[in-house]
Amino acid sequence: MRNIPIPVDTHRLRFTCVKAPRPRLLNQDTGQIKVDKEGNTIYEAVLLAEDDFGRIELVKVGTSGEPPITPGQDVVPTGMIGYVWEIPQNGASRWGISYKAASIVPISGSPGGGDLV
Repeated sequence: MRNIPIPVDTHRLRFTCVKAPRPRLLNQDTGQIKVDKEGNTIYEAVLLAEDDFGRIELVKVGTSGEPPITPGQDVVPTGMIGYVWEIPQNGASRWGISYKAASIVPISGSPGGGDLV
């Protein structure tokens, strides 16, 4: 399967951080942490994404460097893209979409969000 990045229109969604960012592990047994091409640690944060119709999804978003966000803050993932992945398993396939953002920044300094600063 070819990995083609799919741009995500984040302007149509509201994002709230629900779990603090943490380094992404490549290997849970050894504790090896994933890094990008420049050697920066890849962090992943769990965000709640809500659309105009009130539909909600939890998404795990990766980004280079630790984003300055905390649980409860409304945030904006900039330059967000999705990648479809597939893993053959026991004669069947598991698939999903992984998300990556250039950065994840808070909308305001207080939990619950506010106006863009």
